[in-house]
This record gives sequence, C-alpha cells and structure tokens, in this order.
Amino acid sequence: MLKQMNQNQLKKTQTKQSSLTQSNYYDLATDISWQSPTFFKKFLSCEAETMAEINGNYKPDFKEALLVGNYLHSYFESPEAHLRFVAENKWDIFAKKKATKKETAEGLSKNGQALKNNLTAPFEQAERMISTLASDEGFIENYQGDKEVIVTGQIDGVNWKGKVDCLNLDKGYFIDLKTTQQLDKKYWNVEEHGWDSFVAHWNYQLQMYVYQQLILQTYGVLCTPYIIAVTKEKIPAKAIISIPEERMLEAEDQIYEMQDHIEDVKAGRVEPTRCGKCDYCKSTAKLGKIVSMDDLID
Repeated sequence: MLKQMNQNQLKKTQTKQSSLTQSNYYDLATDISWQSPTFFKKFLSCEAETMAEINGNYKPDFKEALLVGNYLHSYFESPEAHLRFVAENKWDIFAKKKATKKETAEGLSKNGQALKNNLTAPFEQAERMISTLASDEGFIENYQGDKEVIVTGQIDGVNWKGKVDCLNLDKGYFIDLKTTQQLDKKYWNVEEHGWDSFVAHWNYQLQMYVYQQLILQTYGVLCTPYIIAVTKEKIPAKAIISIPEERMLEAEDQIYEMQDHIEDVKAGRVEPTRCGKCDYCKSTAKLGKIVSMDDLID
C-alpha cells in the first residue's frame, strides 16, 4: 500500500511550504530547498552533474527541448499563458531568415498571435503536436481541470514540490503531457536485461507517484495518474497512458531507497559520484589510468 501522511504531518508540511509561486518555481534556489521528480531523477543519473547544476557551476544544454515543451504546455494552459510565453521567447521561436526581429515584434503586438509561418522547425513540429491534440475529442474531454497546479508536501521527511499539468479533483485524476519520439520505441534496460517503454525509460512513473502523494497531502484527494503522450513524428501519434499500481510501488521503493543518500549529497555530507558518461563528466574529465582495449565496453 502506498505510504500516506497523517493529518498532523499534512498540516505541518503545508505550513512550511507556502513560499513556492509560479514565478519562482523553476528557480535553482528552490531546488536546493525542495526535492522534485526532475532533480531526483537527475541525481539518479549523475550526482556530480546535478550538484554542479544546482550550485550554478554548470548549465545543461537542453534549452531548445525545454522551450518546445513549454510552448506546447502553455498553449493548453491558457491563451494568455501561451501569448506571454511566445512574447518572452520570441527570438528563439521565430526563424530570423523568414522574419526580422522588428517584423516579429510588430506581429506579436498587432495580432496578439504567434506568426505561425515564421516558426523555426522545432516549433513547427510543436504546432503539429498541438493541432493533433487540440482536434481530438478525447483529449478535449479529458484535459479538463486546473492547469499548472503547484503541489507540495513531504515524503519520508523530505520537502518535495511538483507542478501538475492538469488536475481534476472533482473526478479524481490528473494528467501530465509528454512528448516523445515514438509511442512504441523500445529502450534497452542494462540492469534488467530487457526492453523498456519510453515511460519506464524516463522514469515517469516516479513523477506520477510523487504528484499523487503531493496532491493527496495538499487537497486530501487520492487521484489517478494519466499521461497523455504525443509524438514528434511528421504525423504525430497520441495516446492516454495509465500507470499500473506495481509501477507506482516501484517508484515509491526507489525513493525510499535512494532519498537519504541523495539528501546527504545535496547537503555536502557525501561526495557526489560521477557517472563518467554525461556531458558534464566528459567536459571535466582528466586523463588517468590506462585502460585496456578489452575494458572499453561493458
């Protein structure tokens, strides 16, 4: 059975965690004080890279992917949120060869709409994904509720934060939007010696478990998690994906197994481990011992 907090713990948690806002949620300063699914998974991937990022010494190069994701999310949040996002990031969204900065700015101010014919290729793809979802009756019917909801709480004594794409408390479910290359793409799991779906590969079940617990602590409602995924293919595919209970339990076990160690790393009590494979580790690596040709592969 998934672990839950009692009412006294809930009240203490809600009292402590009242400082997160839409404007500061993604600030690195909050990631020092709060754990999140994003950074927990980063720690699982490479502790050294994650600590360098939190301390402001390293910035991963995923700006384009982040912007494309936020472009799609803001569209389904509200017209105002989408327009605001486009205005704030217009130089990254629009193709400079197709429209000058002046023309782009004028188009935004006059029309209040993105200049769809001037989007760069990644955002043209984002528009196709948006159109695929927006024209689907099942999506429109299910993607109903409060958008971009900040939820907070504690898991085994550690402060956690989350931001839920779509929360429907009345019907008892929440939805997270995901983009992926292909719905049926397989990823090899070295530890398990088997194939994973994209959901398992990116450990989205951990995010769903955390959100479920934080929603429960914030609102007192145990909600069912769903992922609505849309692909980056020329003709995007889409699906509503459920998370089996055993996957949620796996995520719970992983958090309870690794959380104390990760908190020790964050607090500086334990030296962060280098994965040796990420961009940060490669960019900061020094030549050391000589490696045999027979030891280059696992």
